Amino acid sequence: MSTQVQNEVLKVIEDRHSVKQYQAGHQLPKEDLEQILSAAAQAPSSWNLQHWKLVVIDDQAQKEKLLPIAYGQKQIVESSVVIAVLGDLEANKNAQAVFGPAVAGGFLPQAVMDQLVGQIEGAYQYPQVARDEAIRNASLAAMNLMLAAKSLGYDTCPMGGYDAAKFVEAFNVPARYVPVMLISLGLAATPARSAGRLPLDQVTVSNSF
Repeated sequence: MSTQVQNEVLKVIEDRHSVKQYQAGHQLPKEDLEQILSAAAQAPSSWNLQHWKLVVIDDQAQKEKLLPIAYGQKQIVESSVVIAVLGDLEANKNAQAVFGPAVAGGFLPQAVMDQLVGQIEGAYQYPQVARDEAIRNASLAAMNLMLAAKSLGYDTCPMGGYDAAKFVEAFNVPARYVPVMLISLGLAATPARSAGRLPLDQVTVSNSF
């Protein structure tokens, strides 16, 4: 990426790096946490079904319980908050709550809503579709969350290294949700270091292979 940053959004993207060492004991202000979570919830999603559930783990005892499940990664207990990002395998059940107000307000014809619901229910007959959508869309929310955190001066680290089955059991996760990732959130104790990125000509293809 060019070192010349043209706007604040691009600067946040360029400055965001995964941080694994945090200022232990720092308490994240409620207003900041709510702003970060709200930004996550603004992510796009298929059919606007909003396929995410965010488990906010800020109690130290709960973080200690999570530590062995996350294979002892210290950012679990040293960060201010850990957000468990879950994907909704039954997001089709959100359709009425999503489309109903638009129909009631006259912005969406009932016939169009019925057509959309039919498409959704048809797609959700296939478990793989439901799982793919849950993970894909929850990941979009996770990225929004991390960028919002960075914009407010906080750092994060997405983590896939944990025992998902044990997390489900320990935190009483309903069968409706699938764990997607954990995200540590707090103030960095050590500045993040860029891990470097492959050049664009190695990660992009023009029009076709």
